[in-house]
Amino acid sequence: MLSSSSAPIIEATLPVVGEHLEEISSVFYDTMLGDNPELLNLFSRSAQATGEQKSALAGAVAAYAAHLTGAGPAGPAFEHIVERIAQRHCALGIRPEQYTMVGRYLLGAVVQVLGAAVTPAVAAAWDEVYWLFAARLIGREARIFAEAGVDGADPWRMFTVVSKISEAHDTVSFVLVPSDGQPAPDFHPGQYVTVAADLPGAGRQLRQYSLSQAATGGTLRITVRRVRGVNGAPDGVVSGYLHDHVGPGAELRLSRPYGDLTLTPGHGPLLLVSAGVGITPMAAILEHVARTQPTREVTAVHADRSPDRHPLRADMTGHGARLRTFQSLYWYEQAVAEPDTFTGRIDIDRIPVHPDAEVYLCGPAPFMQAVRAGLHRRGIADDRIRYEVFGSEQWRRSPEAAVLV
Repeated sequence: MLSSSSAPIIEATLPVVGEHLEEISSVFYDTMLGDNPELLNLFSRSAQATGEQKSALAGAVAAYAAHLTGAGPAGPAFEHIVERIAQRHCALGIRPEQYTMVGRYLLGAVVQVLGAAVTPAVAAAWDEVYWLFAARLIGREARIFAEAGVDGADPWRMFTVVSKISEAHDTVSFVLVPSDGQPAPDFHPGQYVTVAADLPGAGRQLRQYSLSQAATGGTLRITVRRVRGVNGAPDGVVSGYLHDHVGPGAELRLSRPYGDLTLTPGHGPLLLVSAGVGITPMAAILEHVARTQPTREVTAVHADRSPDRHPLRADMTGHGARLRTFQSLYWYEQAVAEPDTFTGRIDIDRIPVHPDAEVYLCGPAPFMQAVRAGLHRRGIADDRIRYEVFGSEQWRRSPEAAVLV
């Protein structure tokens, strides 16, 4: 909880911080990375080019301030957000000592943007918010590492590619085994790993890829779509490297599996909704359900540009065939004459939504926003919608509260 002296200050200054959040984020990010270029390896270069990355941390801290003052997400909603950030940090190998540097640059950005409005009392209050948030994350990240049996100072393990499979246009799967001959780590369907790719002449870059098959104990599989730059953004350097230079026999450095888009225990109907390569965690979830709960009712919905860009479609069909009750619906931008296939964007009203369904979503942020809104309209509460968003989740300030988009 905020101290009694800081709480009214945060309540009073939160609106102005929210109004200047984009500028604060930009100053913070550019200054910190300008002084510490080695941190560039933690972030996607395409996200850096589009500016998406800049808004992530500062926005999360502002949202935490809103949470502490009662103006933002409360209780389980914010616990879910903290868990997602902690899981991501563990996957990236973030260390506790890095929080000190980040806090210094973040507060410096607030002072630079807001100027004389940041009195010593205001600075102290926002410093308190930051360290409450940091302490919460550091503690959870330490527990995640301990539960996984991972040394946080060296969280990587080498894997060998045993096969490379073409799945769709611009999309391939890599099947991997531990290079040390020991068993592959267990994981929950829906989790992801970080690939630490050592790029020739460009240093190490880290990217997360969902595991696209259920745990078998012997192998891991990731499915990678080549990122094509649009609107001036560069092509994805890691996806391009994996597509062009990594094949059977090559070694990759991976984290353990992390992530909270995992199948919760239950027997009720499932609705799996994905777009593009967001189908990867759905494939793992569906395979797991087909193996362990073949009588469970599942509906899988996917959106893509065209059938030739639809990855893992055969896998999903095969897993679904093992279930007693399974239905699949597709939406493509290009017209296709197939049963249960539609043209354009997903129409939520065409999807059979059981009132007790547990829903899992994965895809680009605008897609997620549209689907969640449609599900809310159909009567599905937020606590029954689990999701994974590509890229950095962003916090925007509304007149009422900070909201996740």
